[in-house]
Amino acid sequence: MEKLPVYVRKLIFLLVEDLKADGPIQKSWHNFSPLGNDRTHCHLNYRYVACRTYRQGEIVIDVYYVGSREKAPY
Repeated sequence: MEKLPVYVRKLIFLLVEDLKADGPIQKSWHNFSPLGNDRTHCHLNYRYVACRTYRQGEIVIDVYYVGSREKAPY
């Protein structure tokens, strides 16, 4: 997290708050899409994405990648 620009950290904070409030399906975030196997991703802005996993019936969401979309582990 320390290596990311401040404005990206703020976007991550907003995403985490939305995840807490509404769960892993965040269709209001730009380019939201399911990746299969209980994984989703969305763009934080043009350059950065956040990828996450979740389990149905549990209150656990793991944001496993935040970084450039070119290096995203889709």
